[in-house]
Amino acid sequence: MILKHLLRLSSAFGLITALLIFSGCASGPRYNPTTFNAEYDSVQLNPTTTKTIVLAHVNISGPSRSYLEKHEERIDALLSQRLKQAGYKVLPQRHFVREWNTAVRAYGDPFDPTTGRVNMKTFVQIMNTVKDQLVATSQVDAIVFTDLIELQMMFNNGMNHEARWDGVSRKPTLQGPGTAIPAGFDWNQLASVVSLQVVVFNQGLERVFLGRGGLDATDAIDVRSGTRYERRRTILENDNYVEEGIGLALHPWVDMANWPGQAP
Repeated sequence: MILKHLLRLSSAFGLITALLIFSGCASGPRYNPTTFNAEYDSVQLNPTTTKTIVLAHVNISGPSRSYLEKHEERIDALLSQRLKQAGYKVLPQRHFVREWNTAVRAYGDPFDPTTGRVNMKTFVQIMNTVKDQLVATSQVDAIVFTDLIELQMMFNNGMNHEARWDGVSRKPTLQGPGTAIPAGFDWNQLASVVSLQVVVFNQGLERVFLGRGGLDATDAIDVRSGTRYERRRTILENDNYVEEGIGLALHPWVDMANWPGQAP
């Protein structure tokens, strides 16, 4: 009787152990080979060497598309909160805005509003002036640029028709009357998606971090036509997707739990 009881206990323990192992694996990070591997100088950028940070209100790669620009303030606020939680002092953005506007009056606007191109010579002149003023008046250790970058991807990965880029997997959304994806839809056509790029410069204007994380698609399947994508009427409304993208864009500067870039 004792032997049978022990065997039953052993069998049950083995089953429980297997279930725990399986659930542990299931709850771990899902590897995504598109995850961006950041360029990170951990010696120059950490809470010991870098205390005070300011977020730039302009993009290093040029102005965002108009339909993305209105989301920049919200995303900057969420990213700022994440940096504060990591132990950094984040100055109000108005400090950067003030010095930037003063420098633009002296050197001119580096961004061409027609083409969106950046005059790098003017940009560097402005940044040197802005940096000197911020260091002198606010003891800023680093300047953070947060760019919303639009890319082209295909929703043709697997039976769920996912698009995978910069560490995320997203399913297509529908726009228009109906809830079914039209039969014969061409999944190999390109759709617009957006990522968050984070670039950090130290006091010497040396780049000490470059990271990127996927956010969401800006296109949806047009159910009316049944053949193409169209611009989504609501963009970046999913807070969980935005938080995920911020986590990806900041890793490993700010560690992301369950980072999907580690191959099994």
